[in-house]
Amino acid sequence: MSNVTNQNGTGLEQQFDDVNLTEIMRSNITHARYDKPTPVQKYAIPIVLGRRDVMACAQTGSGKTAAFLVPILNQMYEAGPVKQPFIRRKQYPLGLVLAPTRELATQIFDEARKFAYRSRVRPCVVYGGSPILDQFRELERGCHLLVATPGRLVDMLNRGRVALDHCRHLVLDEADRMLDMGFEPQIRKIVECNTMPKTGERQTLMFSATFPKQIQVLAQDFLYNYVFLAVGRVGSTSENITQKVVWVEEQDKRSFLLDLLNASNLLQRSPEDDQLTLVFVETKKGADQLEEFLDADGYPVTSIHGDRTQREREEALRRFRTGQTPILVATAVAARGLDIPHVRHVINFDLPSDVEEYVHRIGRTGRMGNLGVATSFFNDSNRGLARDLVELLVEAKQDVPNWLTSAAVDGRSGGGGRRAGGGSRSGGGRFGSGSGFGARDFRTQPRQAQRSAGPSTIGGGFGYGGGSYGGNYGSSYSGGGGGNSGGPDWWGES
Repeated sequence: MSNVTNQNGTGLEQQFDDVNLTEIMRSNITHARYDKPTPVQKYAIPIVLGRRDVMACAQTGSGKTAAFLVPILNQMYEAGPVKQPFIRRKQYPLGLVLAPTRELATQIFDEARKFAYRSRVRPCVVYGGSPILDQFRELERGCHLLVATPGRLVDMLNRGRVALDHCRHLVLDEADRMLDMGFEPQIRKIVECNTMPKTGERQTLMFSATFPKQIQVLAQDFLYNYVFLAVGRVGSTSENITQKVVWVEEQDKRSFLLDLLNASNLLQRSPEDDQLTLVFVETKKGADQLEEFLDADGYPVTSIHGDRTQREREEALRRFRTGQTPILVATAVAARGLDIPHVRHVINFDLPSDVEEYVHRIGRTGRMGNLGVATSFFNDSNRGLARDLVELLVEAKQDVPNWLTSAAVDGRSGGGGRRAGGGSRSGGGRFGSGSGFGARDFRTQPRQAQRSAGPSTIGGGFGYGGGSYGGNYGSSYSGGGGGNSGGPDWWGES
């Protein structure tokens, strides 16, 4: 693949060594055992280093955390510290990362510590559900990069413990999830407060797995002359995940789940085996009940949901990651953002009501190039999901049971399709078918973006700042001037 060079001369390269990074960042990338950038890292890092705003859509598990941490921290190393006013107990971070959940915020913070190792940049994390006095003490030790959930950050701002006057870099991670959780008022209060540098004066990055109208509006309001980066088809599933949909009546779900777990030999495994199973349910009560059921049967299991305390949630995740309890029963609180490398099997014990949530759930496996399996229990109560599910499976080149196709076509319950297609047991199996601090191209524009941003389709390269660069990429997009009025440039991956 030929390289594409942006206006600042930064190449979209195949290795981290090919990007112009400071010595300390190169050392920390090696120390963190990052050797080859993922597609989203390959494209995003040079653009962010070029100080452009970015709206990035990428499949879950694509490595987007490093895609924004590496270039942001590298710019901090190059620029050096900013002389800040000394106000006792108040911190002025240079960078702010907003995340929807405490789990995701903690994960970003852990990654930031790796890339800030042996530097004078100090990351901090604040989130709800933990003692605020402890977080005050951590902040008072110094904070250059702050990772926060929106609610807790608003509290910190109101208490005068954090000020955003010198925030040069703003990241909204899992932006679609934050909107789904109702955080838009808090996000706007943070981004639009009087002390925050205005749009165009700061660098703003948004990362989202989907690009609905709400996200497009947010991008227009918060980003300036931005690049739209889409790696893979927006809202699609990873090709590394084998997806299976099976018909299971409600009363048979527990029995079927035991069959799946027995097939994985989880009772005979040792903690050293890196085979983890994540089971999704819809309700907190359901999570507790299923955990109790599996525990009574002798399975090493734990659970996580919104009613658990922060300490309980962290302990459950620790036991799951280390393999002490290789089965985790979870509600949607764990559906996005959690980066657990060795999840081999995701089971939708209860399917969600919309296909986007399904995409995020199964994205807990097949991460960073690894292979995974996702099994979903489907019955009459899930008929509203049938059509979207079939489209997703077909696009991902997965086997589609005949009964599911029938349910999608005729709009009736999955039961009717099951009779027509021969049930889930057909096909011979149960599944049926260093200074200072020291997948595929997205070839089709979203319709909303076509109307608001107006980039024109051209041939032979990528659009950038109203022009294009040639290359072996088939079709491409040309930006229409960018900014809050002109819309984004378009970049993709081949």
